[in-house]
Amino acid sequence: MSEPLSKSSNARLQALLGHEFFAPLQWKRRIALWSGALLVALAAILFAKASNWAYALFLRVVAHGAWIPLIITPVVFALLAWATEGRLRATRGSGIPQVIATLHIEDQGFRARMLALPIAACKMLLTLIALAVGASIGREGPTVHVGAGLFYSLGRRFGFDDPKAASRFILAGGAAGIAAAFNTPLAGVIFAIEELAGTFEHRFSGLLLTAVFVGGVVSLGLMGNYSYFGQVQASLPLGHAWLAVLLCGVICGLLGGLFARLVLLSRHGPLAMIGRLRTRWPVLFAAGCGLALALIGMASHGNVYGTGYDQARAFVQEAAQAPGEGFGIAKLMANVVSYWAGIPGGIFSPALAVGAGLGHNIAYFLPHAPAAAVVLLGMSAYLSGVTGAPLTSAVIAMELTDNQSMVIPIMAACLLARAAASLFSPTPVYKDFAERMVRDFERQHGTTTGNHDDEHAGA
Repeated sequence: MSEPLSKSSNARLQALLGHEFFAPLQWKRRIALWSGALLVALAAILFAKASNWAYALFLRVVAHGAWIPLIITPVVFALLAWATEGRLRATRGSGIPQVIATLHIEDQGFRARMLALPIAACKMLLTLIALAVGASIGREGPTVHVGAGLFYSLGRRFGFDDPKAASRFILAGGAAGIAAAFNTPLAGVIFAIEELAGTFEHRFSGLLLTAVFVGGVVSLGLMGNYSYFGQVQASLPLGHAWLAVLLCGVICGLLGGLFARLVLLSRHGPLAMIGRLRTRWPVLFAAGCGLALALIGMASHGNVYGTGYDQARAFVQEAAQAPGEGFGIAKLMANVVSYWAGIPGGIFSPALAVGAGLGHNIAYFLPHAPAAAVVLLGMSAYLSGVTGAPLTSAVIAMELTDNQSMVIPIMAACLLARAAASLFSPTPVYKDFAERMVRDFERQHGTTTGNHDDEHAGA
């Protein structure tokens, strides 16, 4: 009897060891993912610390004279535009459109140009230089770009160079990047589904969750359990205070769509002329943008420089040192000229600052609504209008302020904002930029980009 029992036990053990969980390929993938998530979290923390240092350096310089940006900002903007004209062109802008384009163009050469480690390193460095001269840009989009680049390079090093496998690594890296940048794990997953991929499949759901989880644990261990803007206890009672949802959704959505239309520089009308000027004289145009930013900065007493984090936090926390009434519009203009310059840098944090300023303005017309609640609605609605991603915007706003009591109002405002923004910009800004990259690639290579949910996928 013992021999059959022994054979049966061996068979069960062999079946267990032969399970997919123990497969060498699966463990190879897990190690690559865990290593990537660790690297992205460390890179995001380092980038955040360096960004704060770069902007603090700018503030120390400006303390010697408010006129100094009139000189240094145009000069450095011009140098950045010149430096990114050639091989470093992929470092320009937010970086999120580049990531989306690589998800829909499976060409290895294109992906290498957009996601190579030197591109990721230069993206961080050039963004820091821009912040050091007061550029109104954010670090979150570049962090997504860096995260996707790290995951893509690591995946290939571990042998996952199949186009489909590489796409999953790129997607997981982008999700880990946004989660680590804001310390918002849920928003990282939603962002990858809604903005980067536009779909959700079981084949990469595990990759996303694993990458975000590991990166979140690393961030938690090194930075502690914190909310980006601190804890906000605001709530919006039922009744006429809900007029805030309508006003913030429509006004902030329209202005978010207007911002998207301005930075996209359409091929027709006055904006097309601006685009032609930038194409013909990119370095001089960037210098002009730097000068415009410095003039806006002087007119706003220096409030529009940098990411806008301090100003947005002051509005949300109803702090006494919050900027004046014109901050929202001034910051919007600063964001436009900074993005027009074609320098590296994102729009997430600056968009949150604009939305907070607009919400602060709207709160004046709603004395019976809690001001912090209206600011929170304005912040999330404007971000939704700019990005065309209402779910991501709502989740980010809630995680940034550790506030769950505003779930329904925030979601309603974000959906209204997305609808209002479509009047100015039917295609979300990231998707539009990525579609242009896809079309340029197809035109150069005379190909189409395969099976996608949207033939113009990207952004």
